[in-house]
Amino acid sequence: MQMKKSIFSVLQRIGRSFMLPIAVLPIAGLFLGIGSSLTNEATMSSLHLEAILQEGTFLYQFLTLLMLVGNIVFDNLPIIFAASVALGMTKKSKEVAVLSAVIAFFVMHATINGMLTINGIIVNNQIIDGKVLEGTITSVCGILSLEMGVFGGIIVGLGVSFLHNRFYQVQFPDILSFFEGERFIPIISTIVYLFVGIVMFFIWPFIQNMIFGLGKFIVDSGYFGTFIYGIIKRALVPFGLHHVFYMPFYQTAIGGSMVVNGVLVNGAQNIFFAQLSDPTIRHFSSEATRYFSGEFIFMMFGLPGAALAMYQTAKKESQKVIGSLFLSAALTSILTGITEPIEFTFIFVAPLLFGVHVFLAGTAFVIAHVFQIAIGFTFSASFIDFIVFGVLQGNDKTNWVWVIVFGILYFFLYYISFQILIKKFDLKTPGRDDNNKLTIFKKSQFDYTFDKSTIDHQSQMIIKGLGGRHNFSDLDCCITRLRATIDDKDLINEGLLKQAGAAAIMIQGGGIQIIYGPKASSIKSKLDEYLLTVPEEYDDYQEVLTLYNDKTFELGNVVDGEVLPIENACDQIFSHKLLGDGIMIKPYNGLIVSPCDGIVTMIYPTKHAIGLKLDNGIELLLHFGTNTVNLNGVGFELLVKLHQRVQKGDLLWNADLEYIKENATDESLLMVMTKLDEGAFIEKIYGDKKRGQTILKIQS
Repeated sequence: MQMKKSIFSVLQRIGRSFMLPIAVLPIAGLFLGIGSSLTNEATMSSLHLEAILQEGTFLYQFLTLLMLVGNIVFDNLPIIFAASVALGMTKKSKEVAVLSAVIAFFVMHATINGMLTINGIIVNNQIIDGKVLEGTITSVCGILSLEMGVFGGIIVGLGVSFLHNRFYQVQFPDILSFFEGERFIPIISTIVYLFVGIVMFFIWPFIQNMIFGLGKFIVDSGYFGTFIYGIIKRALVPFGLHHVFYMPFYQTAIGGSMVVNGVLVNGAQNIFFAQLSDPTIRHFSSEATRYFSGEFIFMMFGLPGAALAMYQTAKKESQKVIGSLFLSAALTSILTGITEPIEFTFIFVAPLLFGVHVFLAGTAFVIAHVFQIAIGFTFSASFIDFIVFGVLQGNDKTNWVWVIVFGILYFFLYYISFQILIKKFDLKTPGRDDNNKLTIFKKSQFDYTFDKSTIDHQSQMIIKGLGGRHNFSDLDCCITRLRATIDDKDLINEGLLKQAGAAAIMIQGGGIQIIYGPKASSIKSKLDEYLLTVPEEYDDYQEVLTLYNDKTFELGNVVDGEVLPIENACDQIFSHKLLGDGIMIKPYNGLIVSPCDGIVTMIYPTKHAIGLKLDNGIELLLHFGTNTVNLNGVGFELLVKLHQRVQKGDLLWNADLEYIKENATDESLLMVMTKLDEGAFIEKIYGDKKRGQTILKIQS
């Protein structure tokens, strides 16, 4: 059951992702429709507008520009879909996903182009071999590649969004941390889609043959196939999945293939617009437009009839209230082809009416097919599309008159059937509630109990250190530092910011820069997510830390000495925390012990550094002094072996501290956490500490 919900949720998100490119189609289609229609000699002649529309006039040139602008959108739908699907399917940092999808799209098609070249199918960007089926090679954004249509864009968008959601907060060892987080997404997308391009070269011709076959099967199924298509499309409306269903018919060979003006065109909508640009076409293909022409009948006429029936069957005292509701819903259906405002008034409260609607819609598709009504549209079957792509193209090309004839019939079919069923079964459509109140459905709102365990402690401390979330704005980052605009500098707590991992802090004017090293990008991503998901009342990190006291892990001092911030280290690799966070200890003697239980995982050949893996998974680097590698092991007596298990307080080194002081740059011992759970909070205890005393507390 949970899997079904998950699949349904994903399909809904895919459907919503399709809506962004679909939303741009109306304006592109209007530009193309008006431009191609009014520059067509037959249209000019029928409207007697030769004087102002003939070639060479300003209006003709402007309309030509409209046609070119409309064409460019339809010609580049695959990359538009790639970016839009990535945008809709990613959870955070959506702009990174969009850029990565565009890069991956080019990488995939450039790889396919390379494979076509390697196999001798194209040479010097010209097709010279018939090893791939005719029509499967096309220009994609100037690259000769396989004809994948919007499927190619969808493959890229879905894949990049998966990679983005999986890796956008990935963390690497500090030496590679520049490439972690959001910066890793275009990198992994490029690598993955290089191989996807190779795979597509081998399998896409086979897939395309199957698509052509499926499209041919649907075409050969005749009117019955049209009826089934119409029923399925309307039945999916309540689930928001109709976009997923119809898009392949509009944009791929599933919806048919046809040679128009010497070019093989795939997809019902693409066929219509290709024919729209061809002045030699006498009648648009009803085989292509059967996937949408029937919608003009029930969207412009049928559903308004249903709205009138529901209005008239409402209780008298409710009609005044619901009249404006049904009027606006009917006008929306007529003028824009958006039917949900009407459909959702009865889908859930009267499923029987929805069943009738689905059946009548299916028959409208069949009637349009039978009577060869051939009117295309960009977004939906609106009155504007009806005028531009139906009436202005002429009845000889579109048979638009039949829409009026059957539209009137369907108005009464909807009106009468809805009236009879509502009264007979006392269906509770709007205005017929027993309490005489109009029920308005809104998005459900649930009480939300915040899960404190999801809080990122580092983000908490940074926000507190910046004076609270209302004290800063314009949060951004570069390679090594966070940047923000500050309202009140006096609220800044530099101690908290440094405790949160900052190597240095610079305040200039109204701006602050907090230096974190290469991890700045991933810290910025976590901050963005924190600000979006964590309520303001949980910004007090001290309150939340008390919730995790039972998960606190303590590390003891490894030597008698003074515990200092690691930022004081002479070596910038340590002071800038490029290997990880930690502390520095000025030793008073050379006896070094283990800070806790664990296993020795690394011993440097010159004996000046030891790696430990603790029982809870934390990995430590104990590094004795600066430039001590040049001592070649002199002055260091190791008391442990590789892979040896040690307990807290066990001796690790017996070092000659005086010799190290005299022959190395610095004798300070550095304890660095090279591997730590994401979101762990580190509390450092500075000052003179005896061996074994707690100097680090880690809440994970």
